[in-house]
Amino acid sequence: MATEQAIGIDIGGTGIKGAIVDLATGELASERTKVRTPKGGRPADILDATRDLLDQLDERGRTKLPLGVCFPAVVKHGRTLSAANISEEWIGLPAEELFEQELGREIHFINDADAAGYAESRYGAAVGAEGLVILTTLGTGIGSAFLYDGVLVPNTELGHMEVDGVGAETRAAYSAMEREELGWDEWATRLQRFYAMVEFLFSPDLFVVGGGVSKHHEHFLPLLDLKTPIVPAVHRNNAGILGAASLAAH
Repeated sequence: MATEQAIGIDIGGTGIKGAIVDLATGELASERTKVRTPKGGRPADILDATRDLLDQLDERGRTKLPLGVCFPAVVKHGRTLSAANISEEWIGLPAEELFEQELGREIHFINDADAAGYAESRYGAAVGAEGLVILTTLGTGIGSAFLYDGVLVPNTELGHMEVDGVGAETRAAYSAMEREELGWDEWATRLQRFYAMVEFLFSPDLFVVGGGVSKHHEHFLPLLDLKTPIVPAVHRNNAGILGAASLAAH
């Protein structure tokens, strides 16, 4: 019997990437295909680029597979209610419907951090975790995902929570570390304030830290003093693809 598969596409501010996913193992069943996100990130241009990427994947004869698309926005009832590192023209659009029209097929449409969190709960650092798992992605901003006993609670947006009078991601995202040329210790002090506030408000059972910087977790996670266990994500660049594909199928 053939292993169940689905297609995941992850749309970001700089690149759009996709692959066929083996849903039993959480591994890619094809090469990861990537195209550049069109400059300005306007709706018509991103729709075109996503269709081009899907055409490349479909050349492998997988047109009937479930398709999941994750996107850098709050997604509610298929509409995009925000826009991160893409055109503000997306705000308020029936984006799921637009993608389905452009791609000529049904899709499952979800926020990118939520997709990454779901991937970690099914195939990564949070497999089998009970209670509340909070995934945060540290990058240009701070994305977040809540999973309670493996069930996704979407659109949490912890990066916009106010800490010390400013939005958390303004001071604690990885981009702030780069922009202000902070050392690991200085950045960890800011992360401590953020995670301590989240811990106080939500009493999670596990923190999972994703984003590209999580591959350097040994430089900053040991500096944090929390009651909650905090671990690096397993699937960094592929998390959105895996989560989108898995949600499309399940």
